[in-house]
Amino acid sequence: MKKLYLLSFAIMATTLLFAQYQYPATKTVDSSDTYFGINYKDPYRWLENLNAPEVNNWFKTQADYTNGFLSKLSGRNELIAEWKEIDKKQVVRINPIDFINGRLFYYKLSPGEKVNKLFYRDGLYNGAEHLLFDPLNYIKGKTLSISGAEPSPDGKKIIITYQQGGSELNTMNIMDVATRKFIDTDIAPVFGAQWTHDGKAILYGTTKNFNSNSKDINFGLNSKTRLHIPGTKKESDKDFFSNESNPDLNIRPEEYPSAWVERFSKKYLFAGRSTVQAENFWYYAPISQINGKPNWKILCMPKDSLTGNLIFFDDEVFAISHNNAPFFKVLHTTLKNPDWNNAETIFDEKPGLTLLALTRTKDYLIANYTDGINGQIFKYNIHTKKQRKINLPYSGTAFVDGLPWDATKTNKGISIITSWNKPVTEFQVNLDNDAFSPSRFNKPPIYPDAYTKLVVKEVEVKGHDGAMIPLSIIYKEGTPLNGENVCMMESYGAYGSPMRPYFNKLYNSLAIKGIVIAIPHVRGGNEKGDAWYKAGFKTTKPNTWKDFISCAEYLIKNGYTSADKLAGTGTSAGGILITRAITERPDLFAAAVCNVGCANAMRQEFGANGPANTPEFGTVKDSVECKALFEMDGVQHVVKGTKYPAILGVGGYNDPRVMVWQPGKFVAAAQKASTSGRPVLLKINYDNGHFTDDKDVTYANFADQYAFMMWQCGHPLFQPKK
Repeated sequence: MKKLYLLSFAIMATTLLFAQYQYPATKTVDSSDTYFGINYKDPYRWLENLNAPEVNNWFKTQADYTNGFLSKLSGRNELIAEWKEIDKKQVVRINPIDFINGRLFYYKLSPGEKVNKLFYRDGLYNGAEHLLFDPLNYIKGKTLSISGAEPSPDGKKIIITYQQGGSELNTMNIMDVATRKFIDTDIAPVFGAQWTHDGKAILYGTTKNFNSNSKDINFGLNSKTRLHIPGTKKESDKDFFSNESNPDLNIRPEEYPSAWVERFSKKYLFAGRSTVQAENFWYYAPISQINGKPNWKILCMPKDSLTGNLIFFDDEVFAISHNNAPFFKVLHTTLKNPDWNNAETIFDEKPGLTLLALTRTKDYLIANYTDGINGQIFKYNIHTKKQRKINLPYSGTAFVDGLPWDATKTNKGISIITSWNKPVTEFQVNLDNDAFSPSRFNKPPIYPDAYTKLVVKEVEVKGHDGAMIPLSIIYKEGTPLNGENVCMMESYGAYGSPMRPYFNKLYNSLAIKGIVIAIPHVRGGNEKGDAWYKAGFKTTKPNTWKDFISCAEYLIKNGYTSADKLAGTGTSAGGILITRAITERPDLFAAAVCNVGCANAMRQEFGANGPANTPEFGTVKDSVECKALFEMDGVQHVVKGTKYPAILGVGGYNDPRVMVWQPGKFVAAAQKASTSGRPVLLKINYDNGHFTDDKDVTYANFADQYAFMMWQCGHPLFQPKK
């Protein structure tokens, strides 16, 4: 008892050391919206104007204030040093792009480097290596990252797209491979780019206005696909697919119209209109019409319930469908007369197994499934029409993919398998005999033994309505379950994206220090199929954070942690989860991080990428969806006089997906409302967007988040320096 008292005293003393928090001044304004007879106040609306000097100054002042605290925490720099030291001991990582005319084009990340470089070599596995593009040395003083690369069909030219500061505003250059000189430069902003089959032109997505930027609320509206002829000026690029060029299709402003060619279906052009809605809306036209105005025919519509990529064998097309199949099935039709209502079923729904993705080899269709935790792989012979389960080397998250350049020629593929305590390992697989062998591209990574010798428990937790929620728990062997462990929970719960097990060195670096890592597989993901996804969607969204809360209660009840040692975090759409979990149950958590998170759901559609996300969360223009958005909105549920946990909001100033004012407004509201005496801080990454490939930036970002949470949970390694 004396020991517990002393520890509690130490935590209190630490809190007092930084008290009393004198936050930068934040004004409020008389701003509100009235929807369907209900008035919603929004006193921090002024923070949405990112072009205003006073707004920029507010974010800068908050960031400086926060950095003053984070820089004084022990353990932060040590985490970064630990991660970088592990990087230095890694093997070279090769990510093949394409193999053309005896040349392999690939990304390469060498030990200790922070971003990929682009290379080619003569030969598939061995041969002379040639550097094509180094993003660290292209613009002096700027850290870039490669966002895409695609060689022409003859391998003589290559598209290179790059971005700066995680902004996702990609710039496209076209290089002559032989001379390594650029034919075209500075075509921007670009969203994806692809050669036509003949290599004479490039299809790329862009905004209507080339000069638009990610802070413009109209940034993503009325975008289009253009066709570029290498060696010509971008101003002369043809509007190939958009609402302007195809007014008869009635493409909505928030939809992204894209056009492309399929490698294994060379008779046709393809186009689509997309938001975040999972169901596809695709068109097709004869490839002969590429130089004119294609006569687009409908390939599939949202009502057909097709998700993910379609797989082509010439005129044959295979697709994943959830029509009367919540765990998904695979359908087959033909491009000569596509008919999804009468399509042949190739893989029946497998209850309990969620179909995640399809791929192909010469003779096989490969279906990648998950049981919610571990992967399962099935193959279908397109000639014999027989299917069979493939035995994996070990359990975990597993995928099998065909070699893109060889998919019509051989039945060889690449398999990736990982788990919470098993590093990502690459195999070569022969689909003819299901034989797995070591990859010829990449050797297994190297980690300290302690990172792999962790206990993993998979349990199911009874939710508020009786639903059984899968929960993954990772901790160091010998950890006593006495309620005294610091625990970090993280989940997501949106877009049908599951929290698949994978080896996360950042997680595991905490676990070896006695910290319990808990991953609830909440509704809104698809761990248990489409129904699990739709049970955390729009009006059912409260299940997402209520599942998180149920798992927090389980962890406390079963001795993994206690409320004063429990931290929760959510990223991006996970911002809804974490801000609503702590506003609904502030008593359950000692600390919370909203990382580039959606915290102001009612205003999400008024941000740069907001309109495209209304199919996932809803719109304030609909009475039912408006009420649902209010329930999701962390800012709207901050109540003055509440003892909130310590809060760290994190925003990327170049973020086009979740505007920086989302976590900013939540922090502003919580600073004025909280009476707990715990800090409410805002960290701003000025060299980051939603994410970044720059490891230095990533490591610093997560070291700050982890150190903050561990400090507030009383972990002895993460306390203020004396």
